[in-house]
Amino acid sequence: MKYLKQYRIPFSGLSTGKHSFDFEIDEKFFECYEHSLVKKGDLKVVVDLQKQENMLIANFDIQGSIELTCDVCLSTFDSPVHIKERALVKFSEEDWNDDTEEVIMLSKSDYELDIAPLLYEYINVAVPPYTKCSEQGIGVSCDPEMLSRIENENNEDDSSGGDNENIDPRWEALKKIKNN
Repeated sequence: MKYLKQYRIPFSGLSTGKHSFDFEIDEKFFECYEHSLVKKGDLKVVVDLQKQENMLIANFDIQGSIELTCDVCLSTFDSPVHIKERALVKFSEEDWNDDTEEVIMLSKSDYELDIAPLLYEYINVAVPPYTKCSEQGIGVSCDPEMLSRIENENNEDDSSGGDNENIDPRWEALKKIKNN
């Protein structure tokens, strides 16, 4: 977790106004999170921080590519990513652990903002629920060898139904749904 210390913004010494911070994210970042959907990536992050007397406004611009695994052919491919997010940081003297999606509460004694959890969340939420080489990749298509194997497997399943006489009618109805 020492690696993630570089993703902290010390705001206590900053003057009121706008400030810009640049960060890079690579596979070492994702290694710090055991259950990350993304394992490799090459991303550039620009954080525009607007400091006010009682709050901070952080605008995130994340660009680059992440490595995804195709749900169809299981090959890995680079998918371009462009994420824009905003977080509000408010200061409170009370102990408040009720952060929301956009509002983060810090105590008045805090002097730096740890953006690593925010970056992790923004990147993992940007991963599509269904990944396919031809849809998320640029100039990439599914592995033809794997597609032919899948097609052969499906054909074998269809032709191996030799004992149609003893099949439960409920299973037969489900097979009809599967083939639609």
